[in-house]
Amino acid sequence: MGRKAGTLYINPKKFGVLHKPCMKEMITFLNCLTQNQSSAEKCVRQKELLSACMDTQTSKKRRSMGSINYHLQRLNRGRK
Repeated sequence: MGRKAGTLYINPKKFGVLHKPCMKEMITFLNCLTQNQSSAEKCVRQKELLSACMDTQTSKKRRSMGSINYHLQRLNRGRK
């Protein structure tokens, strides 16, 4: 089950670098845990920053536009 010959296709994994929100906060929290031998009491500030960042990310609602390959197929059908 391969693709048809002559169709347009873009590999979405190589399309671009994905933005990874809250990565900085997660790394600081994990570093704090490793420095304090997994003591969560000493890393309360970093944990709060991480949870606040994650809460703001879940409140953003994004509409799914479909995959880029789906739209390329639609354009290709109209061209014929």
